[in-house]
Amino acid sequence: MIRVSGIKLSLDQDEKEIKKELIKKLRLPARDLIEYKIFKRSVDARKQDHIYFIYAVDAVVVQEEKLLRKFARDKDVMPSPNLAYQYVKTGSHCLKHRPVIVGTGPAGLFAGLLLASMGYRPLLLERGADIDRRTQAVQRFWQTGQLDPECNVQFGEGGAGTFSDGKLTTLIRDLRCRKVLEELVAAGAPSEILYSHKPHVGTDILREVVKKIRQRIISLGGEVRFQAKVTKLLVEQGKVSGVVVNNSETISSEVVILAIGHSARDTFKMLYDTGAKMTPKAFSIGVRIEHPQQLIDEAQYKQFAGHDKLGPAEYKLAHHASSGRSAYTFCMCPGGVVVAAASEEGGVVTNGMSEHARSDRNANSALLVGVTPEDFASDHPLAGIEFQRQWEQKAFSLGGSNYHAPAQLVGDFLLDRPSQSLGQVVPSYRQAVTLAELKHCLPPYVVETLREAMVEFDKKLKGFAHPDAVLTGVETRSSSPLRIERNEQRESTITGLYPAGEGAGYAGGIISAAVDGIRMAEAVAEKYQPFREEAHG
Repeated sequence: MIRVSGIKLSLDQDEKEIKKELIKKLRLPARDLIEYKIFKRSVDARKQDHIYFIYAVDAVVVQEEKLLRKFARDKDVMPSPNLAYQYVKTGSHCLKHRPVIVGTGPAGLFAGLLLASMGYRPLLLERGADIDRRTQAVQRFWQTGQLDPECNVQFGEGGAGTFSDGKLTTLIRDLRCRKVLEELVAAGAPSEILYSHKPHVGTDILREVVKKIRQRIISLGGEVRFQAKVTKLLVEQGKVSGVVVNNSETISSEVVILAIGHSARDTFKMLYDTGAKMTPKAFSIGVRIEHPQQLIDEAQYKQFAGHDKLGPAEYKLAHHASSGRSAYTFCMCPGGVVVAAASEEGGVVTNGMSEHARSDRNANSALLVGVTPEDFASDHPLAGIEFQRQWEQKAFSLGGSNYHAPAQLVGDFLLDRPSQSLGQVVPSYRQAVTLAELKHCLPPYVVETLREAMVEFDKKLKGFAHPDAVLTGVETRSSSPLRIERNEQRESTITGLYPAGEGAGYAGGIISAAVDGIRMAEAVAEKYQPFREEAHG
């Protein structure tokens, strides 16, 4: 099979014309093209008067080696790499107990899926509920303000990414990414995520996907338990010996994969008290910004805005400020909504969410400024958590102490004045917003950096600083505020404890977290044989 890149189609061309363009590019008789499939598709909107889809295609042709020699100097024609996942060779140590996986976000689910596929019969423990009951708890919070600290946008089956846009983009280059995408498709995600340049699933589909992954783990011999919060890690002579669930049940295991997500603050403290080495790390803080989706479409696609093949437009912006700090947009949700994402009582946290269709009227994005441990006023490993909590509580108070979010118009924020009323943009935050000055729930250096950045972003994306655009505060959970140290064997300073994913500080999104979960499962498999209960009966 060969990979042919750089095939270009206009918006008016049908994808069926890929075949004609492929034959033309390879200078082949039509009969010599046996079959082909799309490997990658992206949009080229750099020229205002033309927008193209650019394809990379894997093709099976007659006399492949001869053709490759003919195009030896053409970077657009090369052998297709083998992307099939290769399972690791299992180790020799015997497991006395099933591996335990704490958390069912992307890292936990994919660690569980891999270990179950290899016969290890893992036990997955999740503090929150299954996706159906979790969705009910989240909807109840959004409608009534009744927060369940154990089951919310942060905790429960699927992890925090389940209530998001379901973005599957990543900056990491790892063959395991393909494995993750293939498993998502097998569980019901759209097949287009395998070749889209900016794949996304959407929260509506993702909820069903995580349920099917759980069912697959169970069918392969694993077990998944909900409302099973790990309240203590058992350690003997520097080695894991098990966990305590809900302060009452002891589960023995010499292997614990810790995939707790970036908001499990009580678990972080428990781990610190137990002796797991961790260090504070940089993360980001800011707000959500909302524009009409039509404004973004027109800024990005000009006269092609609204074309049915393009869908709602996205953006990604960054600015290095005069102060030395950086501001950037993150987790942009086309046709989405801003949601309440608190996991602790007395704090307001925002996030963005889109369904697969991305059909809501507004676009929203996190607008963030990087902060470092030097900003935390302490070098304690948990200082970043206290820093987050401080601003979340200020936002809670500023919004009215009822989980309404403080909001301000961009024009007023830039001019440092209160907003008296809303303009063209109707906030989508799923409770209500309270007009307030956001400078009262953000560090001063964040406020100044955001003001400078928004003016610059408006030069790159016309309308970004529209006076009626809405800022909603605060966004604090972009990534983990700490890192749990691990060695080359991927164990923490406590032998047998494998920190994984976003919460451990080693990932930054659904794909990278899932990949890190696979890595942890591989580390366990490379050391131990598959678990056999009869061997210890």
